[in-house]
Formats: sequence, C-alpha cells, structure tokens
Amino acid sequence: MLVPRSAVLRYILAAVAMLGLYALFHTNYDRATSLLGSGTPEPYERKISYRPKDPKPVNACFTILARNHDWRSLRESMKHMEDRFNHRYNYPYVFLNDKPFSEEFINMTRSMTNAEVHYGQIPQEHWSYPEWIDQKKAKEDRERMDKDGVMYGGSESYRHMCRFESGLFFKHPLMQQFDYYWRLEPGVQYLCDINYDPFLYMKEHKIRYGWTIGIHELANTIPTLWGSVKKFIKQHPETIPDYNSLWWVSRDNGTSYNGCHFWSNFEIADLSFYRSKEYQMFFDHLDHEGGFFYERWGDAPVHSIAAALFLQKEEVHWFNDIGYFHPGWQHCPSGDAWLRNRCTCDPEDRDKTITNADWGKCSHEWELLPDTPPIFRKART
Repeated sequence: MLVPRSAVLRYILAAVAMLGLYALFHTNYDRATSLLGSGTPEPYERKISYRPKDPKPVNACFTILARNHDWRSLRESMKHMEDRFNHRYNYPYVFLNDKPFSEEFINMTRSMTNAEVHYGQIPQEHWSYPEWIDQKKAKEDRERMDKDGVMYGGSESYRHMCRFESGLFFKHPLMQQFDYYWRLEPGVQYLCDINYDPFLYMKEHKIRYGWTIGIHELANTIPTLWGSVKKFIKQHPETIPDYNSLWWVSRDNGTSYNGCHFWSNFEIADLSFYRSKEYQMFFDHLDHEGGFFYERWGDAPVHSIAAALFLQKEEVHWFNDIGYFHPGWQHCPSGDAWLRNRCTCDPEDRDKTITNADWGKCSHEWELLPDTPPIFRKART
C-alpha cells in the first residue's frame, strides 16, 4: 500500500522539529549547568572522596573544645558537618576537654561519624594560671567587669578557654600528628554543601589561614590589647614582614586598632603558622602582659592581629562560598554559589547575615586590602 506523499512530508517535518527541540533543550541545559558549575576548581570536584582510614592528601582534622554536657549541641554540629562535607572526606575529629570525657559524651559523638575520633584531656598547665599572674587582681578585675556588664566579664573558665585557644591548643599531644585543623564548636550549622576539600585548596595554594565571618570586637574586652601589640612590634621589628595585612586591622599604620577580627569559632589554619617562631614569640609576649586574665582578651582578635602582622593578604582566604551559622550571626553565599551548593540560608536576612548588617563592615573591607605585589607573594593565586 502506498503512503500519500503529503503524509510522508508531514512525518519528515515532525521528525525535524523533534530533533530541533532536542538540540535546543540540550544546548540550553548544558549552558545552564555550566553557569551553575562555574568557578569550581577542577581538582576539588564532588567526585573526590576519602575512606575513613585511608591516607589523605592533607594531614588534617577537626578540633573541638567541649565539656561533657555539650554532647547534644555537638551532635547537631557534627550532623551538619557530616551531611554537608565530611561524609565524603572522612577527616578525623579531635575532642579536647579540661576534664575527662564521660562515656556518654564519647558514645554520643562517636556515633555521628564514620571517621576516626580522638578524645584528649587538656594538661593542667594549659588550663591554669601562669606563675606571673596575680590571682587576687584577676578576681577583682573579673568582678569589676561583671558589674560593668562586659560579656563573659565575670567568667573565669572563659578566660582559660581564650588563653588555651590563643596559643596552646596546637601543643596538645593529639594535635602533634596534624598539619592543618578546622575548628568546630557546639551548636553551629553549615548551611551549604561544600563540594571540594578546603584543606587541599589551602595546601595547594599555600594559604595559611581561612575564615568566613569578619566582625568587630567588643572594645571593653580588650582595652590594652593594642598597646601590648605595639610594644611587641617595637621590641621585635624583625618579625614583621614588609608586605602583610596590617591595613585590615589598622588604618593609621599601626597607631590604633579598628577592632576588626576573624570570628574564630570558624577557622581553618595551617598549624605551621601557629607553630612558627614569630607566632610563639607573639603569644608569649601577650601571655606575659596578663590581659587574658586582667581583661578578657579573646582568641579571635589574637589570631586575627597575628595574621595581619605576619601574613600577606594572599595567605589568608575568605571562604565566601561556605554558608555558616554560629548563634548570633551567619555568613550566607549568594548568586550561583547559593543555588549550586544547595544553601538553605537567606543572604538578604539583615538580622542574621553579617555581610548585610553594620557589624559586617570588616568582611567587606577585607576585599579592599591592597594586594601584595606579585613578585613578593608567598601564596599561589
């Protein structure tokens, strides 16, 4: 039976139309997925993963300072970290406490991950008063600051914590095996997928310090800190490189401190920075000044000022693509990164998102920090 010529022509036209739609759809789909995936470095794609006990390209860990009663809020933090990142990469956890960890704490945290988990007690000498501290004066200063309404002004344990995090945590025996660390705290949330390995990114680019929230410090907690910093600079000018990041913390070439610091409840660091001779000298100087106990110096401004003094801009990295919440503030990516990384935060939320609030000025000003001349750069950009 012969098919009419008109019917054959209709079949041909229909087939051509279908092929055209198919080609159009795939062209637009490829273009869309290309746009959404733009900016993701090739070596750090999602396909990379490490088994729990396999050797990893970076000798790194998560470090958590915690008390036994923190296990519930730490399960929340670990759930976020595992879901968003570590179920693929399996970096180990190191838990530290000034008291022995309870069996309950160990069971409730170990069950949250397939990665290796280590538990250690902080040595007494790292969680007590140095011999040069006048404990009577320290008590009187705590009571005065508490009466004046200074945040954590009356807390003795908070001061031990700040001193430990400032210059002692990396000396713990469990930390000696690691080259990089990522700080994790109870009750934090990770709001976007992390589809690459930040440790590997830092190692390959020679980045020594990573952050996600820049914020102003409470001035009434550190009234004499900058004076002590200037004293160190005067005594040890040889430790300060010609090209550093000082401008971010001081607009008048070191005369005064503007209060900017990296919120250190999130930080990823090359531990060789903290173990360096310059940083050890800096911490020892501040420790002998007494401000950890007579005032309420925090580890965040100490770490941040040290990074500004000793590191070039390119050695410090803003992990702008990592969505992160700590009670009080959050950092939320925007644009393609928000969609690509399945973020659940609102980048326009002025009540939470630090970069959209007045207190987020420090984050934006980091981008205004002058670049290091290329011939002097230590990091790979």
